[in-house]
Amino acid sequence: MKSLKKTSLFLMLAALMVFTAACGGGDNEGGNGEELEGSVVIDGSGTVYPFMARMAENYMGEQENVSVEVSRSGTSAGFKKFLAEDGTDYNNASRQIKDEEKAKAEELGIEVQEMKVALDGITIVINKDNDWATELTEQEVKDIFLASAGKKKWSDVRADFPDEEIKTYGPNENHGTYEFMFETILEEQDLPEDINLQQDYSTLVDLVSKDKNAIGFFGYGYYESNQDKLSAVKVDFGNGPVEPSLDTIKEDGDYAAFTRPVFTYLNVNNGKEKPQVLDYAIYTMNNAQDVAKETGFAPLSDEDVKAALDTLNGLKK
Repeated sequence: MKSLKKTSLFLMLAALMVFTAACGGGDNEGGNGEELEGSVVIDGSGTVYPFMARMAENYMGEQENVSVEVSRSGTSAGFKKFLAEDGTDYNNASRQIKDEEKAKAEELGIEVQEMKVALDGITIVINKDNDWATELTEQEVKDIFLASAGKKKWSDVRADFPDEEIKTYGPNENHGTYEFMFETILEEQDLPEDINLQQDYSTLVDLVSKDKNAIGFFGYGYYESNQDKLSAVKVDFGNGPVEPSLDTIKEDGDYAAFTRPVFTYLNVNNGKEKPQVLDYAIYTMNNAQDVAKETGFAPLSDEDVKAALDTLNGLKK
């Protein structure tokens, strides 16, 4: 009897070991069981950078033989590096790819897959000492950033605001955030000639934090990580002031007018040739919701994630 019990226990342990090996895979195996090694090269949006940098760090923690390099030249500058011979594997973007960029991809024979990864809210930020413009209407925000509105002083916005010059700040033309502000919010009307546009978001944070009359715009994540230095303006879109937050930043929510999806674009050719590139795409979508919340983005719906994963899994050989 003891011999039978020992034999049964041995068989159960052996079966468990086989099951674990089959399900777990090696630390450096992709979805098809192949050993993963090599590099993944990503550039593009400064807004999406914190999300993708965290994703890359997590991925490399699991795939020690794969190096993921994430840079942040800006959405438009990144597309130029992506749509080139021997270009990057991914381009992060805070706007959708443009028709002329699609044409360039077709010319080069590059198949591009759009991956919506999170939702972001354009956040209007002011200096901590600014106690008058903590709440603005949507039109007042637009007027401050419209050259044609001629709002040079705070008192031009509201009579009871200080008679002080407004100092406007924002990301430069390399960034999709600038393009979203110009094309969508301002409806392609010019920004003030004297607006201070910067390449680096940390520079913008520093400039606004040191100027009492400053007002700027960028993605919510940069505000969230600098709340000790800046204040966010509550914007009234017609139903009372709305503070940007992970709860209000939704395409059908209270902050919808200033909400946008953010993306990364996959070079499908590279994904099919290099297993680690496609594996990274699938890993990104599997973890997008958690990383979004960790880095100041509102997460996608379960339906959006499932649709993206279905598409990416369909690219496997």
